Amino acid sequence: MYRALIEDIFYEPEETEETEEITFPATDKDLLILTERFLAFEIPSKVFLQAIAIADYDGAAAFRYVDSYLNTLKNKNKRKHKKLLVLGASTRFDNN
Repeated sequence: MYRALIEDIFYEPEETEETEEITFPATDKDLLILTERFLAFEIPSKVFLQAIAIADYDGAAAFRYVDSYLNTLKNKNKRKHKKLLVLGASTRFDNN
């Protein structure tokens, strides 16, 4: 009971009122842009279809999903290249 009373006393509509984010489905142009972003990479069809499904409800979220996936993919490739360089250098020293 006291908790409800305290919440009523300190209630300020501007601060506690939750605002809903309005979402819009992706347009045909947006879907084309999403597809073009994936073209430079080999990706599983499941990832592409997931991006399209997200775009059906929220275009902005689909772009965030694509960007996040591609950034993760790029970071994995960078780590692989670093490991290959280290392994290549260590084998040269073993042969001397």
